Amino acid sequence: MRTTGRGALVIWATAVAVYLLAVFHRTSLGVAGLQAAHRFGINAAALGTFTVLQIGVYAAMQVPTGLLVDRFGPRRVLTAAALCMGLGQVLFAVATTYPLALVARGVLGLGDALTFVSVLRLVAAHYPPRKYAILSSVTAALGQLGNLLATVPLTFLLANAGWTATFAIAGAATAAYSLVVLLRVRDTPEGEQHPRPATALRDVIGQVRVAWRVPGTRLGFWVHFSTMFSPGVLGLLWGYPYLVQAHGFSPAGAGSVLSLLVFVAMVTGPVIGQLMGRWPHSRVPMVAGFLLAAVVVWAVLLGWPGAPGPVVAVAFAVLAVGGPLSGVAFALARDYNPIHRVGTATGVVNVGGFTATTVSALGVGLLIGGDTAAAGLGTFRTAFLAVAAILLLGTWRTAVWWRRARAAVFAAETRGDEVPVRIRRRPWDIPAEQEAAAS
Repeated sequence: MRTTGRGALVIWATAVAVYLLAVFHRTSLGVAGLQAAHRFGINAAALGTFTVLQIGVYAAMQVPTGLLVDRFGPRRVLTAAALCMGLGQVLFAVATTYPLALVARGVLGLGDALTFVSVLRLVAAHYPPRKYAILSSVTAALGQLGNLLATVPLTFLLANAGWTATFAIAGAATAAYSLVVLLRVRDTPEGEQHPRPATALRDVIGQVRVAWRVPGTRLGFWVHFSTMFSPGVLGLLWGYPYLVQAHGFSPAGAGSVLSLLVFVAMVTGPVIGQLMGRWPHSRVPMVAGFLLAAVVVWAVLLGWPGAPGPVVAVAFAVLAVGGPLSGVAFALARDYNPIHRVGTATGVVNVGGFTATTVSALGVGLLIGGDTAAAGLGTFRTAFLAVAAILLLGTWRTAVWWRRARAAVFAAETRGDEVPVRIRRRPWDIPAEQEAAAS
């Protein structure tokens, strides 16, 4: 039997705290970007490389993380995650050269990458399936508290305690917390999971290829790609410099606007989770509505020179909904793949948003160029064209694979197969089915 009482709650809460710390460390550079540029003597492109490296490591590790959790159990992987994040942040605190700082962010990204999949595995092991969707949404929402800590409180600490003390304390506390994980977390209600035999590389590649061929997996990839990267780019690195230098916000004011990314995600996350559970056919239409709103928001930010502060704040709040909506991608991976392949499909889907974040963050840095502190409104408007391009690409591919996934569902119904979600035929589904049959 699964644990559903106080013991399961303690295990879940202990694991969620690691995810909260992961989000904090991931987003800590968002309000420290200008100080980092000064400390290491780097330009905007080099500053963007911090995020590119960290998120790139995260994206590259998603499928391997699923394999590690399957083999060694979430308790061991979460413990290693806390240790890696703590070590990486302490190293970042004492680094005075750019190469060493890059190594530190890479180690931090490795620990971050090991976290979320491990927490979801613990939820699946200790709670019944009917609670999985809501607990997954609540986990993501609570993780945003880490983002909140990385805005106003971190800004205050950096201003008063300094760079080295702030990041060293954060890193040491995270490393120490790994002992709590080791003592309090259990892989299953029965106890510790014994390590399983290693999987051959050929078999791993085959599993990834099979998952990628499923239209629902491909749709999930592009949903994740297009929904989560806008708040990711703003919260991880470029939102703070944009608000301060392009719109003249004070450091505290910029931190407050960035905190909207957190508050909105925390409030809307559980609501979106409930909607997905009750009306699964509404999942992709919700994504489509958000993408339309995101296109409008970026058109306003790029096309309205000197937009008023309240307009900018509302724009950030709208874009923040993309974080919780990216959870639709994991639901698609779960529904359109057999249970033995869900972990692989989830890892594949999770690569999407972090790939988009990596590419767009690098693009913004390259387009800014030169001295980050000298960038003004015109420079940021040009640089954020990289974000707009990624958004349009993701919206287009999401639309393409939405049609193809619907065509696959209708084809399965025609064959008499069981389908994950009952959907109503629309006029545009007929050419999609013909396209699928032709391919």
